[in-house]
Amino acid sequence: MPRVSEIEEDGDDPTLKAVFDKEREIFGDLLNPTKVLAHCPPILRAAKMLGASIEQSGQLPKDLPPLIYLRVASINGCPF
Repeated sequence: MPRVSEIEEDGDDPTLKAVFDKEREIFGDLLNPTKVLAHCPPILRAAKMLGASIEQSGQLPKDLPPLIYLRVASINGCPF
């Protein structure tokens, strides 16, 4: 049982709605970190922007981030 409840409904919050809609479109559902960070929409938005900035920085080859995500998920025992 998780110690922090997971939020799966946006509750008419525009920030949550935008993030939830995009994540459901990409992954088919919400990722667990998103459900937990949804308790504080500004932090959720900032975390998503940080992730996007890493991909958009041009510092990593375009094909590398998905491989990194897969490897980290594998190390953590998370199916991805």
